[in-house]
Amino acid sequence: MWRARRATEACEACRSLVVRGALSLPRPRPASRSLQHARPPAARPPFQGSCQPFSSLSRPPPRRWKLSPARPGFQPRRHFWPARLAARLLRLRYLLLGSAVGGGYTAKKTFDQWKDMMPDLSDYKWIVPDFVWQLDEYIDLEKLSKALPDSEALAKLVPDLDKLAGSFSLLKDFFSTGTSGETAFRATDASESDRQFKKGLLGELIILQQQIQEHEEEARRAAGQFNTGYSQQKRKVTDKEKVEQLQEELLRTQLKYQRILERLEKENKELRKLVLQRDDKGIHHRNLKKSLIDMYSEVLDVLSDYDASYNTQDHLPRVVVVGDQSAGKTSVLEMIAQARIFPRGSGEMMTRSPVKVTLSEGPHHVALFKDSSREFDLTKEEDLAALRREIELRMRKNVKEGYTVSPETISLNVKGPGLQRMVLVDLPGVINTVTSGMAPDTKETIFSISKAYMQNPNAIILCIQDGSVDAERSIVTDLVSQMDPHGRRTIFVLTKVDLAEKNVASPSRIQQIIEGKLFPMKALGYFAVVTGKGNSSESIEAIRDYEEEFFQNSKLLKTSMLKAHQVTTRNLSLAVSDCFWKMVRESVEQQADSFKATRFNLETEWKNNFPRLRELDRNELFEKAKNEILDEVISLSQVTPKHWEEILQQMLWERVSTHVIENIYLPAAQTMNSGTFNTTVDIKLKQWTDKQLPTKAVEVAWETLQEEFARFMTEPKGKEHDDIFDKLKQAVKEESIKRHKWNDFAEDSLRVIQHNALEDRSITDKQQWDAAIYFMEEALRGRLRDTETVLENMVGPDWKKRWMHWMGRTQEQSVHNETKNELEKMLKCNEEHPAYLASDEITTVRKNLESRGVEVDPSLIKDTWHQVYRRHFLKTALSHCNLCRRGFYYYQRHFVDSELECNDVVLFWRIQRMLSITANTLRQQLTNTEVRRLEKNVKEVLEDFAEDSEKKLKLLTGKRVQLAEDLKKVREIQEKLDAFIEALHQEK
Repeated sequence: MWRARRATEACEACRSLVVRGALSLPRPRPASRSLQHARPPAARPPFQGSCQPFSSLSRPPPRRWKLSPARPGFQPRRHFWPARLAARLLRLRYLLLGSAVGGGYTAKKTFDQWKDMMPDLSDYKWIVPDFVWQLDEYIDLEKLSKALPDSEALAKLVPDLDKLAGSFSLLKDFFSTGTSGETAFRATDASESDRQFKKGLLGELIILQQQIQEHEEEARRAAGQFNTGYSQQKRKVTDKEKVEQLQEELLRTQLKYQRILERLEKENKELRKLVLQRDDKGIHHRNLKKSLIDMYSEVLDVLSDYDASYNTQDHLPRVVVVGDQSAGKTSVLEMIAQARIFPRGSGEMMTRSPVKVTLSEGPHHVALFKDSSREFDLTKEEDLAALRREIELRMRKNVKEGYTVSPETISLNVKGPGLQRMVLVDLPGVINTVTSGMAPDTKETIFSISKAYMQNPNAIILCIQDGSVDAERSIVTDLVSQMDPHGRRTIFVLTKVDLAEKNVASPSRIQQIIEGKLFPMKALGYFAVVTGKGNSSESIEAIRDYEEEFFQNSKLLKTSMLKAHQVTTRNLSLAVSDCFWKMVRESVEQQADSFKATRFNLETEWKNNFPRLRELDRNELFEKAKNEILDEVISLSQVTPKHWEEILQQMLWERVSTHVIENIYLPAAQTMNSGTFNTTVDIKLKQWTDKQLPTKAVEVAWETLQEEFARFMTEPKGKEHDDIFDKLKQAVKEESIKRHKWNDFAEDSLRVIQHNALEDRSITDKQQWDAAIYFMEEALRGRLRDTETVLENMVGPDWKKRWMHWMGRTQEQSVHNETKNELEKMLKCNEEHPAYLASDEITTVRKNLESRGVEVDPSLIKDTWHQVYRRHFLKTALSHCNLCRRGFYYYQRHFVDSELECNDVVLFWRIQRMLSITANTLRQQLTNTEVRRLEKNVKEVLEDFAEDSEKKLKLLTGKRVQLAEDLKKVREIQEKLDAFIEALHQEK
């Protein structure tokens, strides 16, 4: 059709030329040459507009002319053939010109159609950095081109692509026949596996390995078809040699292809590293795969902290690494992570708690913990050693006292170029016997931890089996069989295959393990790996080289007992990563839907129970309580000085009043004259001030500060009071008071002030004198009430209480009552009796009581006398106070020419003045120093509590708090899951 259209356009162009030039062109001949029509010029038909199918560039065949016979009388015309030739050439010129115009028009139209079909590449200019377009401004490209070597020299550096293409075609032809071999995963769908693995260079490698397996099977069948007869002995030897030659050729091809693959992977790793570094510098931004696995790891971290109160279990996939102790679990994980990151030990248990390792891509090979910002450079040995120590310390910290293992998870992120993206959990090794130094329940605890992770229906179980020991000694295979009986999510890994090849008598036993025929456990795939020579100082590169060298020379691979895709940790990590992401894509949306339902249930419950309250989680409630506590501490500075001094003076007197009256006033009052009284008082006041009074004053001030602080913390705030903070406030108050310590220099300065106050005896006015008398009366009345109460308890109720309240006396009380009556008679006879009884007086009282039939003991007489005399003395002192009310005049004259002596009033005035000055001094210390220090302590306690999650969990409790916490966690999980699902769909 295209050629016909071009021919038609060319014919139309020619026709237009004929019409414009008024030329009469001969009609071209038909395309078919089967008919030849000779026609004279006279019989030429007129020009027809229809075009015949011929090429515009082909010349029509020469026309044969017939000569007319000469008639009589006719003179023949002369023919000028040069003119006719010129006319023909002119016609040919116009034909060529028309064809050129038509062809040019058609070519232009075709070019425009082709140009419209090309995609618009202007939107992809961001791929090339801006500085590339500006290179010609800074670099002289002509000089650069002249400086470069010529094309022939460059051609020598470029590999011969024709030879490479020929090699690959020969390789393809060599493996073009055969049936499909078994894949690494028996339980996956065949079509889906083909679509998944036949992409990219890895898919080509797997196809090649399948073809190799087919040829191995053909060679095995060919070798099995020979007879054992003597007549065919020569042929049998020849076929065996062919089979061995074929196997060697297959191995050489595998090694060659493996080297090509390693070179391409190395180049890919370097390119990805450059791309990631360029992304870090901000040249262009795009979502990389590493961000996807980081988002997924964050979801798992939040889920690990979530308490499933609504039966919303964590069913997100992760790779669970289980195995017997010292089976090589940690070594396999280190090979996948490409770094020796775990603590090492010889035969002892090193993994004491689960370790979640998130592998992701990054420009640098580093590791960091979830709760720390420090990055460990995995290319440096000192950082690797520090990382191993940190992991070991965290494990020991997680293990509580009396236990050997802990279920608490350590979260670790490992980034590096070329790492397979996945999340692995390294569990403690399964043990059969509890040894000395372990907790008795260690075995059961390890089993429970392993089952808790493997019960997840979407968890991929990486079962590690030690190949160097007897398979019958394995414990983990039975445990895995219980958790995954159908083997739909289990990958079996046989470690230490190099030792197994040396020690196992029958190599076919290893083949049975890899084919899944020895264990009752079923698995999705079977792999054999080598994790080094057992030296803990080996590097990952040395272990990888040793592993590849071993499998290249291993008889297991040469004799086809192991398949090429079932060996090396590289193939294992690729297979585990593919299976992991397949499981993630299948299950993540279902998990997101379950959390949406849980969120709806929690929000409904909150609306029904707390409709007028905001949803504040534990951290938000703590911040609210923190602000309230700080406001209450600031309120201490608003207390008036008068209030402080009144409280301090009252509490200080309550604390020292007993000492003042019993040890100072009463002994001094027993003296005979005023001089002795004043001397006794001065001595006792000086001793008291030097030893006890400052300490007592500081204690009173500290207790006063505590009481005021507690009053502000605990008093209700009306409708705004929230009792959910009561525990927290009480704990903050107790911890702050515990940390607070009064200034050490306060007692020294206070001692000087108190001593000076007590030395002052000058009462300046009558008002101070009356105040001192009032203070003395109040103190004595209080002591008198206490004494009468003690005396009443000693002698029993009086006659009024006995008759009105039907109360009686005990035998002891009756004895005390008789003794009291006898002693009161003695005091009536001598009201100025001294404070102590003489021996003859005690004998007289005892004999008087015995005459009335009352047997008493001298100690009982002394005890009763002490209370009787005390009451008598206090009453006498109160009556003396009334006399001293008018004694201020005599005081001013120093009681000269007066029988009235009021030295006891002066004593109480000195005590009262000391209390007032001490209260003022303590108030200044409180407001200027101690309140601020207490406020500082409260802030420190609140900061410590804010960082202690266990404290907040213990102090902020209740249904409201727990419901808000669950709602916050579920929302956070749902948001992270939605973001991860969106990113996952964009990656597809």
